Amino acid sequence: MFVLWDDFLRSDYRDWRGSGHTEELLDKPEWLEKFLNSHNLPYPGVPSAKEVDELKQLREHILHIVRKLTVGESVDPLNLEGLNRALSSGPIILHITESNSNFSLETTPLQTGWARIGAEVATSFSRLLTDSEPSRLRICDNPDCRAVYYDETRNRSKRFCDERACGNLMKVRRFRARQKAAENGSPSNPDFPEVTV
Repeated sequence: MFVLWDDFLRSDYRDWRGSGHTEELLDKPEWLEKFLNSHNLPYPGVPSAKEVDELKQLREHILHIVRKLTVGESVDPLNLEGLNRALSSGPIILHITESNSNFSLETTPLQTGWARIGAEVATSFSRLLTDSEPSRLRICDNPDCRAVYYDETRNRSKRFCDERACGNLMKVRRFRARQKAAENGSPSNPDFPEVTV
């Protein structure tokens, strides 16, 4: 199951199998409605071109932050500013409720519309940054996929967003490259060419 920020980043679809097919899902109102329904968020109607552009900008800010974190670099303040701008677009009221002697803190958004949706996405990603380990963010090693994921493995060694899809595909590609290299008399491992001394 994807969390809101993760599912949002997948709106820039890339065919992980290598066909080169890409698709901008934020331009598709039917995808947006399904996306919001899957995260129990209200669909505010077909977004304007400006609202779609703001969602794309938010996605780019998040991706730039992830790219910096995955290589251990400092995050660009402009990208944090973009994230904060989205957060400020969705002010909320906090209130406490009681049920059977259990208290819970609930939120009520002050705005509706696409600004609120951007704020929800920004909040989801910000919670990851503040409540989890941002150093566990990864970008899939499949160059045709490049999906972002959170590595929950104990030794932080996960290389692919999905081992059954991208992982197996890359294993098959490496196997075929080794087979082709063997047929051509090239080094047996294309990832680590043999060195003759």
